[in-house]
Amino acid sequence: MIKQLPEIWQNEWEKQGFSKPSLIQEQLFTQLQKKESVLGVSPTGSGKTLAYLLPLLMQLEQGEGTQLLVVLPSQELASQVASVAREWAPALDLKVQTIIGGANVRRQLEGLKKRPEVVVGTPGRLLELIKARKLKVHLLKALVLDEIDDLVADTEFTAAKGIIKSVQKETPIIGISATGRSVEDKLDDIFRNEVTIVDVTKEDDTKGEISHQYILTPSRKRSDVLRRLAHTEGFKALVFFNSVSELGAVSERLEFLEVPHLTLASDQSQTERKHSMSMFDSGKVPLLLTTDIGARGLDFNDLYYVVQYDVPLMTDDYVHRSGRVGRMGKNGAVISLVNERELRNLRQITRELDRNLIEQFAAFGEILANRPVGEKTENELAPKKKKTKEPQINKANTTNKIMNDSTKPKKKKNRTKKQKNKGAKWKQ
Repeated sequence: MIKQLPEIWQNEWEKQGFSKPSLIQEQLFTQLQKKESVLGVSPTGSGKTLAYLLPLLMQLEQGEGTQLLVVLPSQELASQVASVAREWAPALDLKVQTIIGGANVRRQLEGLKKRPEVVVGTPGRLLELIKARKLKVHLLKALVLDEIDDLVADTEFTAAKGIIKSVQKETPIIGISATGRSVEDKLDDIFRNEVTIVDVTKEDDTKGEISHQYILTPSRKRSDVLRRLAHTEGFKALVFFNSVSELGAVSERLEFLEVPHLTLASDQSQTERKHSMSMFDSGKVPLLLTTDIGARGLDFNDLYYVVQYDVPLMTDDYVHRSGRVGRMGKNGAVISLVNERELRNLRQITRELDRNLIEQFAAFGEILANRPVGEKTENELAPKKKKTKEPQINKANTTNKIMNDSTKPKKKKNRTKKQKNKGAKWKQ
């Protein structure tokens, strides 16, 4: 694959510190050269963005209008993929335009007038501009549905399906997924031509070692646990919540406790969300509080920890959350804050994923490990000794007996007024 890249890209590949391509990058590169519809399935953090971007960018012609459309389910993901595209496209004299909801539509229209070869965006705004004939898609050489699991969900599928119907029937459609589970029943609705499935999940070796842990704590104490974690040296974590309301309440509590943090939520403006991601990525704050909006595709530098304030409702959500760490061979840890009832749900999820679960404690500026759930210690595995009737020695009492009287601490007696007077007469 590397030898097939333009020479200027080969230099960029080395400059960015990449070694050999990942399995999904190798196999998608070969498959996309055939210009056919493909569903690519690979674990989070395995390099799927470059896996489709590089071969597709090589097929575009400079100055020929929009030829590649990449659709993503969130503004953050669209911005991130557009940023990656801008690192590689200029070398081939290709322009990239971002079209996302929440941003200034007039500026986006001005950008489209420059006839960018690559457009990256979110489904709602893209379909809006396609219907208004401001974004022309009849010349597309490929339509990419990245994080396709979310795009075919009930809340997004209407817009995604509208985009699919608007492109030419012969236009290749490329679906990208971390699991492929949500797509299986909708292949006929998504791909109008024969589709090749490239699934490297079992063979992929890019995943680093991820430790799955929990801290047993009631809900009312979890803000204090976050405070202790935030004051652990070198700690930096994405903190996941199941609802925006709970996220907001905890954020207020952390502000009261003077714990530095930022939030990434659906009710924030694009500018606020972009600022939060930038500050967190650069290490300016140790905690970034988010919902599952931050569980898909986001990639942060040197991120080792994911904290789950709430246990996810679905196993797939756990997979995506934990996928923010252990990317491209790096190690990481997922720490879930749970009570006894939630621990049962967490155990069920980790059993389904065949993951060991370890109890942890946050104290004294450290994260202290216990042992995997269900795993016995050496003492428990050792044969039990029969109990004897030998007297037990009280170490504390023994220590007191051998102490010299002069070293014993003297207890102060609270004497009554009558006793004090009696002592005074005796002295006289």
